[in-house]
Amino acid sequence: MKRIYLLVAAFLSLTALTAQTTFRKIQNLIPRDQNGINQFDVKKDSVGFKGLSVDLGGALALQFQGVKSFNEQSNLAAPIEGYRLNNLVNNFNLPTANMTIGAQLYDGVRVNLELYLASRHHNDTWVKGGYLQIDKLDFINKDFLAAFMQYATIKIGQMENNYGDAHFRRSDNGSTLVNPFIGNNIMDAFITEMGVEFYYNRNGFVSMIGLTNSKLNQNVKEIVPSSPTQNTTISPTILAKVGFDKQIDTDLRMRLTGSLYHVSNISGNLYGSDRAGSRFYGVMTHAGYTGVSGTVADNFDPAVNKDTGRFNPGYGNWATSYMINPFVKYKGLEFFGTLEFTSGGDAKGNDDTRTVNQYVGDVLYRFGNKENFYIGAKYNVVTGKLNNADANEVTVNRLETGAGWFFTKNILTKVVYVDQNYNDFSQFTEGNPNDLYGGRFNGVLFEAVITF
Repeated sequence: MKRIYLLVAAFLSLTALTAQTTFRKIQNLIPRDQNGINQFDVKKDSVGFKGLSVDLGGALALQFQGVKSFNEQSNLAAPIEGYRLNNLVNNFNLPTANMTIGAQLYDGVRVNLELYLASRHHNDTWVKGGYLQIDKLDFINKDFLAAFMQYATIKIGQMENNYGDAHFRRSDNGSTLVNPFIGNNIMDAFITEMGVEFYYNRNGFVSMIGLTNSKLNQNVKEIVPSSPTQNTTISPTILAKVGFDKQIDTDLRMRLTGSLYHVSNISGNLYGSDRAGSRFYGVMTHAGYTGVSGTVADNFDPAVNKDTGRFNPGYGNWATSYMINPFVKYKGLEFFGTLEFTSGGDAKGNDDTRTVNQYVGDVLYRFGNKENFYIGAKYNVVTGKLNNADANEVTVNRLETGAGWFFTKNILTKVVYVDQNYNDFSQFTEGNPNDLYGGRFNGVLFEAVITF
């Protein structure tokens, strides 16, 4: 009987909620379906305020991987024994899922909460971030600064920080529909820090200035150095973007932006903070073996070793990154590029400058009814030094070719062939074999994604 009372109470509560709220009447929301592809930064629309309104969405991705890894390690001298890369079989990876909960709180004011329901790094549910978006200041006074806010937006919270345009075309755990391929950039710029971003977009002019506290995990504990090379202070991170984005005519759209990311004392890491993990599971990992100082464990674990297939420049102390993104779409033909120039301190407490650069270009042709089919190719190369003391730079390059089919605007299937190569990596790391020495992985991947 008690259980029946609880169900009745829950039903009455839901009835009361629906009586005073609406659903999906959200202002300035970028669609989570096919209509959201190539939507950058923020947008303004004409959706009217209908009172408190609730939005609930999700994204689910399922991936089949058929990829093999290779390197040039052979005939290793004792005491190294039994070293080899893990054999990877053709099978499904753990499905991933996201959930988005939002609400229109006031005219021009909405809140957004994003969760990872399952990811490579965390199999359980955890919060990616949340933010408040302000597109009008009517809560101060009716039409307060209305002429300015017609083109301006303010975002406040712990959120996906807006450095560059590439993160608008990347896979974010279960949300992979905006990525025409399966892998993200080799040097994958993605971070969620506490901060604020100010946008002003007008007549094709694009601009943003942002500030974060440079911390991925928030706390107020004093930093007590454990070594002379550890930072004892945290400095704000500065973000900026400027550019031009215009639909020239019905067939041609052109966009060009330049972006800045700078931090003086690193806490988070722009290229290692995607806690969901890489889309290439287990590549370039080794089985357990005997090393120079005894047993070396298998490093396949998808959660612990979550960034397989990526490159992290590993800056310490300070870092500066510049990203230039050209985007051109003429009818069904589409080009998106990334030119990224990065530098930073070699280690915490050491200000010697080291540089790593990245170049990416992808070409797509979208065709069919409402461009529901596409084919394309993406080439990505990263080059730079792992340490200032190294004599040579290393290079990582990847070719990814693929095709996709939108069953509906909410359902996408895609298939890619990937071939990634590692050049000029040292044969040994602290005496043990370097998995990336003469490294390469290639193969075919399938992915299906549903968003709503």
